[in-house]
Amino acid sequence: MASRVNTTRMELTKTKKRLSTATRGHKLLKDKQDEMARQFMFYIRRNRELRQEIEALLSKAMGEMALAEAEMGTASLEEALLVSASGEKPDSGVKNIMSVNVPDIQPMEAQVGSLPYGFAFTSEKLDSAVLSMNGLMPKLYELAAVEKTCDMLADEMERTRRRVNALEYVMIPEMKATIKFITMKLEDNERSNLTRLMKVKEMMANQDSL
Repeated sequence: MASRVNTTRMELTKTKKRLSTATRGHKLLKDKQDEMARQFMFYIRRNRELRQEIEALLSKAMGEMALAEAEMGTASLEEALLVSASGEKPDSGVKNIMSVNVPDIQPMEAQVGSLPYGFAFTSEKLDSAVLSMNGLMPKLYELAAVEKTCDMLADEMERTRRRVNALEYVMIPEMKATIKFITMKLEDNERSNLTRLMKVKEMMANQDSL
């Protein structure tokens, strides 16, 4: 590739400028890659924490639901749960992490006192199970946002890694090789010109001596 470039000083200056820009871009991309890796590890840890919390809450709620069914009977339990609970949704949007727009779910508090049935013929265990389920929803919303964020960051990290590698192992080495090639050609041309000039002077000196 270097053999096909114009071996001129203008081309040498242009290639040096491109190399300087590519070097700065490589550093910025490396910094971005490092910060994204740090953010990714934070969300991976948060994902694991949420899954553990959700599993614990779900296990507790299912145990309480089983006790409530044992006390009330299946028919009474199903009748009590026929009334739908309020479907409150959290405030959601997007936030920017290293040029990646990821989901942003605002924390929401479960309505502790909101039960979708009367208390006359229901078990205390059912109340506890439903409230545990209510406490589960905010964490499920957050988990969905965190998992999506992890996926998006992983994709962007892979794209950034490819760009860093392209600069580090292809573009920058090629530019350095081109600069070296042009510099050598220019030096060869200068030596050739100097040799021709010396020969011309020698010929002129010989003619003057005749």
